[in-house]
Amino acid sequence: MKNQQLENNLSYLNLSYTRDNLKEMVASAARKKLSHLDFLNAVIADETSAKQQRAAERRIKQARFPYIKTLDSFDWNHPDKINRDLVQHLFSLDFLDDHGNVAFLGKPGRGKTHLVLALAQHACTCGHSVRFDTAINIINKLDAAQKSGNFNQVMRSFVNPSILVCDEIGYLPIDQRGANLLFQVISSRYERGSIIFSSNRAFNEWDTIFNNDKTIASAILDRILHRCEVVLIEGESYRMKQRKAS
Repeated sequence: MKNQQLENNLSYLNLSYTRDNLKEMVASAARKKLSHLDFLNAVIADETSAKQQRAAERRIKQARFPYIKTLDSFDWNHPDKINRDLVQHLFSLDFLDDHGNVAFLGKPGRGKTHLVLALAQHACTCGHSVRFDTAINIINKLDAAQKSGNFNQVMRSFVNPSILVCDEIGYLPIDQRGANLLFQVISSRYERGSIIFSSNRAFNEWDTIFNNDKTIASAILDRILHRCEVVLIEGESYRMKQRKAS
């Protein structure tokens, strides 16, 4: 009866990890001969850790990542040139303090999206909200939202998170309307939230992405580069390298 009452109270307090693992916790405390205070500290620590894990999993799901990547799984031997120290420093997330941006630049198949996903997913585990999408998808969703009348709601979904991941800028051309929509996102986030970019084009080529419109390209870059860490990745395509090896 006492155990049932305790379990009911734990459920009422939303302490689900402690409720579900109570017997194991009590047995472990007995084996270790923990004092009442040490046992309480252990219970609270385990419950806190479980709650943080659930929250991180929820943020990762809400970010809409296409797949999971980690920094540990990145092949540092593949790129001919990459600033490994800078990449590892980015995982301290210091750039978030002043709403700075991060850009991974390099030709296709160099590992940009891997590092973008690993960094953004790490931010989720550290308590930051993230939204992932490609540049073209962002534009298409905003364009559709304008036509359906829920533009502000969709725009907020790209502006409100602590980090917006804007992947694959430059892989497809962007017309004037698309450039204006993307500019609204970047301008709305300027000095309010960080953006992590990946692009297969150097910054001095971005006018070609936006239908050779140097004005809009300059306005976008002006806001991006105000506070931005840039990671250049050079070398052979990883996919081509694997194909040659097979």
